[in-house]
Amino acid sequence: MFKILIAEDDRELRLLFQRVLTRNGYSAVGAADGSEALDLIDKEYFDLIISDVMMPKVDGYELVRSLRDAGITTPVLMITAKDAYDDMREGFVSGTDDYMVKPVNVNEMVLRVGALLRRAQMINDRRQVIGSTVLEYDSMTVTTGEGSVQLPQKEFMLLYKMASYPGKIFTKQQLMDDIWGYESDAEAHTVEVHIGRLRDRFRDNPDFRIVTMRGVGYKVVKL
Repeated sequence: MFKILIAEDDRELRLLFQRVLTRNGYSAVGAADGSEALDLIDKEYFDLIISDVMMPKVDGYELVRSLRDAGITTPVLMITAKDAYDDMREGFVSGTDDYMVKPVNVNEMVLRVGALLRRAQMINDRRQVIGSTVLEYDSMTVTTGEGSVQLPQKEFMLLYKMASYPGKIFTKQQLMDDIWGYESDAEAHTVEVHIGRLRDRFRDNPDFRIVTMRGVGYKVVKL
């Protein structure tokens, strides 16, 4: 079970986030401000942090900067009433991974939390092996019996995502959200184009196939 820390000085909002995340299968812990959050992070491991910006003692920007300066790469979803570009920019520059503006749609928050956790898992694993085929995340290369090839970023991440869960069906929208991001203007057809390119590249691969589940999505299957 993924463990999530919620740093929010508004008690009612903090408890709401905790209830929603718990209902969706997460373990959620609350902190009343950034200072309390840092104390909890020193004692416990968290898979993801949701942080408000305007908090007493230590605000959200300071919290994230402290984590990044300490080498802690835990993904952070920043939630704030500030919607100006400069405020968003400061959030991302400090090391925030995603940003939501209040009032928050809790259903969207859950989707964003899931996407951030999946991306973090992909990055942490760094390497996937299917038979004799090896996918190296750091170099974005795929090595087979015929040698190594470096893929364009989106192609590699698409293949890596599906190869991480052989047999699991991913809808086009899931792949768009995870690889291109929620804010992307790319069309769903983009996924089809990239899948087509991957199929051409690995048509003769003896270890896996990319299968289309008509009307549903795609999956990687082991051979």
